[in-house]
Amino acid sequence: MPSVGKAVTRVELYDAVYRKVGLSRSKSSALVELVLKEISDSVAKGETVKLSSFGTFTVRKKGERMGRNPKTGVHAPISPRRVLVFKASAIMKQQINGHRPLQENSSKGKPLPADKTGSELT
Repeated sequence: MPSVGKAVTRVELYDAVYRKVGLSRSKSSALVELVLKEISDSVAKGETVKLSSFGTFTVRKKGERMGRNPKTGVHAPISPRRVLVFKASAIMKQQINGHRPLQENSSKGKPLPADKTGSELT
């Protein structure tokens, strides 16, 4: 398992495609660049990019707000902008957690405490 903080570079992606797919090094790098460019162009246009079993890239609009310089304490307006948001798929979340089942955030399937079931005890 890779250590925390290690980044995968484009060159490593090119090499992985070269080794696993069998394309030439130049075709492998061109393929990786084409995929990354398609994703970035789509997101820049405001489109959602969904990659099955991986995750979803979306653009979210943030409105203007007041911020504060932590060094000086001076308040300043932060202009509206768009930010890139990535949400991992459930399959990806399971993979990064060692294939452990995901925990439910809701109370589905959980029994209610005896005093909350709606039945009266007499």
